[in-house]
Amino acid sequence: MGQPTSQHEMVVKLDLQMVAEVRQFVRLVTGGYGMDDFVPCLVASELVTNALRYASEKDGDVILRLDYTEDGALWMEVQDPTCDLPQVQEADMVSEVGRGLLIVAQFSRRWGVRPLAGNAGKVVFAIIDPT
Repeated sequence: MGQPTSQHEMVVKLDLQMVAEVRQFVRLVTGGYGMDDFVPCLVASELVTNALRYASEKDGDVILRLDYTEDGALWMEVQDPTCDLPQVQEADMVSEVGRGLLIVAQFSRRWGVRPLAGNAGKVVFAIIDPT
């Protein structure tokens, strides 16, 4: 699998209400490639929500990037300014939080995280197969 071939980017202000705009952005990008948007919107919502929950105003904005790989999968990454690495949590059946990375893992071909140099934050990525 090669690196993504083109890039679409959205700067997400630190406000959980921005997640609706994130889904709209994902729909526009995936629609341009004829890809169903349900899974990409779900995964983007989870990744961006996680980033927004842990970032603070002093840290800076969250950035969502979407690309397509050579084999037609969607490459999604969310960059945030915090260095804390995400952890998959055991699902709590009554809690409203804690399932995000389980959802990402379930619907992605692969996902992961890479720290940025100089403690500048991290990038969480997911690869989503076309449907």
